[in-house]
Amino acid sequence: MRVLILLLPASLILAGLPGFEPVQPDLFSAGGALANAWADVDGDGDVDLFVGFNGTPNRLYINDGGVFEDRAAQAGIADARPTRASAWGDFDGDGDADLLVGFTPGDGGVLRLYRNDSARFTDITAEAGLVVDSGAVRQPVWIDFDGDGDVDLFVAFRDRANALFRNDDGRFTDVAQQLGLDDARRSVGAVWLDYDEDGDLDVVVGNMDGDANWIFRNDGTRFTDVAEALGLSWGGRAPGDATNGTVRPCAADVDGDGRLDLFFANYGPNGLFLNRGGSFEDVSQAWGIAIDGRYDTCAFADIDHDGRLDLYVNGTVTRGVSHPDFLFRNTGTRFSNETPANIRDIQASHGVQWADADADGDLDLALAGTAPGATHPLLRNLLERSAAARGWTIRVMDARGRALPGAEVRVYRAGTRTLLGTRLVDAGSGYNSQNVQPVHIGVADAAVIDVEVIAPAHGERRITRVEAITVPAAGPAVVVVAAGGSLP
Repeated sequence: MRVLILLLPASLILAGLPGFEPVQPDLFSAGGALANAWADVDGDGDVDLFVGFNGTPNRLYINDGGVFEDRAAQAGIADARPTRASAWGDFDGDGDADLLVGFTPGDGGVLRLYRNDSARFTDITAEAGLVVDSGAVRQPVWIDFDGDGDVDLFVAFRDRANALFRNDDGRFTDVAQQLGLDDARRSVGAVWLDYDEDGDLDVVVGNMDGDANWIFRNDGTRFTDVAEALGLSWGGRAPGDATNGTVRPCAADVDGDGRLDLFFANYGPNGLFLNRGGSFEDVSQAWGIAIDGRYDTCAFADIDHDGRLDLYVNGTVTRGVSHPDFLFRNTGTRFSNETPANIRDIQASHGVQWADADADGDLDLALAGTAPGATHPLLRNLLERSAAARGWTIRVMDARGRALPGAEVRVYRAGTRTLLGTRLVDAGSGYNSQNVQPVHIGVADAAVIDVEVIAPAHGERRITRVEAITVPAAGPAVVVVAAGGSLP
């Protein structure tokens, strides 16, 4: 096992709920954005932002020390086709992030795979066997479902059977039917995780237009739908109501017990289900989150570094109504609506992503707006500096430098099993998107921590530990954990 640890300073002063201010508002002023996703495209250590638009050229914002410039045209990914999905993932295992884009039907198929060659991108869709002529593309996810060390590709479709493309040395074959994943319900969002902690990755899929959600448990050679048995078929919305649906399922440790809970952003009341270790409890009403509206995205982040995951839920525009976005603060027992005024004024959005865009230790907010007059703003988190510095950035990879989507990261007070935070390495997020970026954990009051990474594969939860990491005096902290070798 090989472990590399890099540390920058951090302080121990707690601050309150921060405000947010626009970054380069003229640059991020265009409307019609749908999907957004972060990755360090050029390998310079900061995260860059892809934004997909509804018929105008897509953008790639290269980040240079917190200053952004659109270089999509130079990079070769400024497609002007209506874009519904984007997912970063290292399909060829060379250590950089490649890009999968999902379009509305038109010339050239609905999927496009771009290989990253030193921040210039080459369309290799046909070469990779990913030509798909038709379909309403929604959630793509790069995930190593079979534990063979490379990432495969799951794609949810709103109007046809979902697909799971197995990666064999860069060539892809759809194996969804033989594995029982070719469900034809009207799917929109999906997230992969080891919900039952049995050592392999399962998938939670949100479905629309009155279709029940499904949770496919990975049984090694087949996937079995267990949503009804777990009481999760409807995700808090009205059963069988054609006007209701789930757009985005999210997985996060909401109550801080180390288990990944499930949240459903719905057309209809939103739902929160706490993982009780083999079963789920509906706490939507008790946690004050069952607001009834039309919501497309959920995105969790500890924005104030109190050790608890806060929640952004976006509203959408439907039938002429613009449903508002919400920023909820996690109090430990419920969510409190503390949406800042300037976010309340934003027109409805689709894409929602958190990232430390300016590398100051706290999480900033990127939105993709579609309503008339909307923009796609990047909003800087104004958390007080000493509190911002208490954010830990933890990058998880294998020994070849490849990300491990679906792995879990847990932080403990050093020398104890006192849990300070749990995070899931991105395996489906935002609105039909996926990031390749580190996980972020705010540590409220610990000067020394242990980090534990759990990588599910072949029925085994493989654990890597890094112990007794000391928090320095000032500045954000970065930890890189190499899990060591491929997962055979």
